Amino acid sequence: MQSFKFSANPVIGWIGTGVMGSSMFSHLLQKGYKGIVYTRTKAKAAGVLEKGAVWADSIALLAAKSNVIFTMVGYPEDVREIYLNKNGILNNAKPGTVLVDMTTTSPSLAIEIHDKALQINMFSLDAPVSGGDVGARNAALSIMAGGDKEVFDIMYPFFKVMGKKIVHQGKAGSGQHTKMCNQIVIAGTMIGMCESLLYGYKAGLDLHTMLGSISGGAAACWSLDNLAPRILKRDFEPGFFVDHFVKDMGIALEEAKRMHLSLPGLSLAHQLYESVQKMGYGLKGTQALMMALENLAG
Repeated sequence: MQSFKFSANPVIGWIGTGVMGSSMFSHLLQKGYKGIVYTRTKAKAAGVLEKGAVWADSIALLAAKSNVIFTMVGYPEDVREIYLNKNGILNNAKPGTVLVDMTTTSPSLAIEIHDKALQINMFSLDAPVSGGDVGARNAALSIMAGGDKEVFDIMYPFFKVMGKKIVHQGKAGSGQHTKMCNQIVIAGTMIGMCESLLYGYKAGLDLHTMLGSISGGAAACWSLDNLAPRILKRDFEPGFFVDHFVKDMGIALEEAKRMHLSLPGLSLAHQLYESVQKMGYGLKGTQALMMALENLAG
C-alpha cells in the first residue's frame, strides 16, 4: 500500500450517534480531539454537540473537513450510501483521509470500500465492535479490525479511547468476518440463557440465587452478567437492537452459504429472533428473545 502521514492534530468526522455511537464519539471528544458530526436528524447529535462537536450539514461537508472519519450506522445499505454515493465520503474526502467503518456490515462491502479508497489515496479499516451499550459507555468495547496493518497501527490510539480489547484480524473484511464469529456465539448463548431462566422458573428456583451460582462456573459469559439481570427486571430496552441482530445473523448465514457451510444453530436463532420481530419487538434489546420463548413454552 501507499505510505501516508497522519495529521498531528486530526479533525475527527463522526457519522452515527445511536445507542453506541454517541458514547464512542463522546470518549474521543473528552480526550480533546476536534470533532465534526453528521446525522440524519440533528436532534440525535445533541449529546455530542454539547460536548464540543461541530455540526456538519451534509456528509460531503463533513468529509471535506476531516482527517479521519468514523461511521457507526445501522445496515449495509446505509454504509453503501454513506461511502459510495456521489455525495458520500469517497467522493468528497481529501487524499490521505483515514476511513473507519465500525458498523457491522458485510465483509464484501468492507473490501469494496477498502479497494476504492486506496485507488484515490485514502485508507480504510473495517472495525466492528462488541460490548453493547454498556461497553460503549464504559469505553470497554472489543474492537475487531480488518485492513492494512500500517493504518491499524496509526488508528490504535483512537481505538484505545473506545475499547479495551483491540485486535488487528488481518486484511480488509477480516474485522467483519470476526464480528460474524462473535454474533454466532452470542446467538447460541442467548437461546441457552433464556431457556435456562425458563427452566429455573418452572423448577421453582430463586433465579437471582441460581444466576449467582452458574455465572461463576463454566456457563459464565457476558450475557449472563449483563442481560439476564435485565430480563429478571422485565427490562427489554435496547443495548443492541433485535432488528440489528437479525441483520447480523442474516449476513453470517449469507457468508456461510457462500462458503458452503451449514450452521443449523444459527439458523434456529435467526428464526426465533424473526419471531421476536413479528411480535413487534424489533427495537427492543436482544434479551427480548425471552418473550418469544415464553410464548413457545406456554
